[in-house]
Amino acid sequence: MMDVRLIKRGQIYRYYLRQVVVGDYLRPVRTPLGIAQIQIGVPPGRWTGRGLADLGLRPGAIVTEDELRQLFGQGRHPHGDRLVAEALAAGKKPAVAAGAGKLGRAVEVTGMDLVFRPQPTIQLMWALGDEETRQVIETAHERAIEATLAWIEDHAATIRVGAQGRYPTRPVHGLAFARFRHYESRAGTPLLHDHVLVSLRGLRPDGKWGAVHSTTLLENVVAASSLYNELVMAEVCEALEVASEPRTVSAGRRPVMEVAGVPHELIGWMSKRGQEIDLCRQELEHEYVTAVDEDGNLKFGPVVSEEARTKLNRIAARKTRPPKPEARSLAQLRADWRAGAKEFLGEAAHLVDSLLERARAAAAAIRARVAETLDVALAALGVSAMVFVMSSNGLFHRRHLLAEARRFLALVQRGRRREPSLDETIVNAAIATHCLDITEPKTTRGLLLGYRLYTTHWARPDPTRSRRRAPE
Repeated sequence: MMDVRLIKRGQIYRYYLRQVVVGDYLRPVRTPLGIAQIQIGVPPGRWTGRGLADLGLRPGAIVTEDELRQLFGQGRHPHGDRLVAEALAAGKKPAVAAGAGKLGRAVEVTGMDLVFRPQPTIQLMWALGDEETRQVIETAHERAIEATLAWIEDHAATIRVGAQGRYPTRPVHGLAFARFRHYESRAGTPLLHDHVLVSLRGLRPDGKWGAVHSTTLLENVVAASSLYNELVMAEVCEALEVASEPRTVSAGRRPVMEVAGVPHELIGWMSKRGQEIDLCRQELEHEYVTAVDEDGNLKFGPVVSEEARTKLNRIAARKTRPPKPEARSLAQLRADWRAGAKEFLGEAAHLVDSLLERARAAAAAIRARVAETLDVALAALGVSAMVFVMSSNGLFHRRHLLAEARRFLALVQRGRRREPSLDETIVNAAIATHCLDITEPKTTRGLLLGYRLYTTHWARPDPTRSRRRAPE
């Protein structure tokens, strides 16, 4: 999954430099960042992204506290203080030298925090398997993150230019990301996840710095999350010779894909924190669907959309957040997790030592009955129908089709890798064959491919439908 939250000016001091960069533990006062990370047992953050060179940063370089403070806390160049000092030393006037550290005009939102975490059964194999399995899964996790970030750079990152920001353009070289690895949840259970801080500053084609449009990124979160989910499962399955299968988590909701053969009982052991969040989210969902306005009408409708559920889940996570337990090294964590899992299973404790073997045995049966080729026409029909049904008013954008195509591929591929452009091929076929463009653009933005408004050909004609908004 991929969760997201905005980073605002000044927030980097209160939350990220005190907790996120040190595994969500509370960083000791006046302890240098590198030392605190060593003491707590988390690796240092690393820079990644195609836009690093524009900021004088190197891929894979360690993220320093000063760079975080300037780029995300102040919206300045990560080496802004040094650039200003060099300009002053060169004889520039203070007012002119100050410009050397700026990245365009000041904005309130300086970045986004994307949190990537694999599916629970992958977490279990990572936490309870041998060292080789752990390394394979971490590599798969990293590859899936890199591919998702590349998709964001190519398709979701835009800078608004022109009068009133009517014309979008891509950052010419890409974006800069600071990635931090964490190993456990706040309940002390296994939770491999990465915080990826996205700088919302990008270089425009005219050579000036601009603000990356956060709304566009937020609109594409579900499509990006679906891509990560699909890719991390495929990478793990291919590398470990296992397969995936659907698992129903909640009645009435679509299943999620998990590694076949891994005992689901262990998910209950691992997901104590998740169960607390789910209970709180269910209460919030009840308040959501029963909320009424002054006239007694439902404010949000009787159905909780995927986007609304994601937001409510984030609220529930904040409301139920406990303090983290005492810091332990990854080796100690893994030893404690194995002991805890065996105690939880009791007489079935031997399953902990045979997770990979059981998963490979289950994969052999699954792959024997799964076709290696995909019927694109049938996939396009299924994706179109699902998006139409899941939409509250039968309207949708291209990004909704793309997210559904990735969910569909994860379901039918069962852990096999697919051609990188197959999701786009399915979406193009869906739009060409089953979708009706009903866009009535009133702005330049509305003319863009990503904001065309669709319904399906089999939808009942409704003269007011085109004036409604698609779900976000």
